[in-house]
Amino acid sequence: MYLTIEGIEKSFSHQEKGQIKVLDNINLEVEKGQFVSIVGPSGCGKSTLLYLIAGLEHADKGEIHIEGKKVTSAGPDRVVVFQDDGLFPWLTVMDNVTYGLLLKKIPKKEAELKAREMLKMMHLGNYIDSYPHQLSGGMKQRVAIARALVMEPEVLLMDEPFAALDEQTRMVLHKELIEIWKKTKVTIFFITHNIREAVLLSEKIIVFATRPGKIKATFTSTRMKDGFTPNDSTLFLEKQILEVLQEEIEKVLKEEMGDDYNFKTDNLHRDSSDNLGSHI
Repeated sequence: MYLTIEGIEKSFSHQEKGQIKVLDNINLEVEKGQFVSIVGPSGCGKSTLLYLIAGLEHADKGEIHIEGKKVTSAGPDRVVVFQDDGLFPWLTVMDNVTYGLLLKKIPKKEAELKAREMLKMMHLGNYIDSYPHQLSGGMKQRVAIARALVMEPEVLLMDEPFAALDEQTRMVLHKELIEIWKKTKVTIFFITHNIREAVLLSEKIIVFATRPGKIKATFTSTRMKDGFTPNDSTLFLEKQILEVLQEEIEKVLKEEMGDDYNFKTDNLHRDSSDNLGSHI
């Protein structure tokens, strides 16, 4: 197996509550080139697991291996795309995308050639001399993805990269991400609160229980991916995932609302045209 996660546990210190366990005995196997999404309630440890894979955090217990090699720190084989595009506002699109390549001592001409090819793939070839403030939110996020992919990572880690975008822009980026994934064969870990997004993009969907985060269920979707066309099978899968999450959503609401909690199960069963999961 390409990537293995074995017995991962992680806790953080809280000034008032002491040690809070956010991940508990996470075990997962991922094939090379697979597109995996993780969904679950806020605070269940989805992003923490992503940062552990990236080597930006360290587990209290357990190990993560990529091609048999233990992950102990950050490395160029794993690149993270955050919800915030994180572009340098004083640099052009070209300079943003070549930044990491130049840090790797790749000659400038070679770096710019790689960047041009990637920006063309992301439909940004006409904006290489633009600055971030001159771009739309969707375009900036495409630049961020191009900056990540130009490094030719083995694993692309995406932490709710489209959460702040409008629905139309998100649909466009879904399609472009699927096309990039098929061309590059990169392994993708994708964190999202949006169930439909996970179903339309992923081959495997991992559902996390609320804190401490555990894997509650795993679903697979084998249909051809285009990133934005739901059908009867994907809508049925969305309903299955939402039913699994229902208990976890109730736990979160009860914890947040206390005595004011007044949950109606029917409110979770939305019309199939709704953006299932966006309210989690």
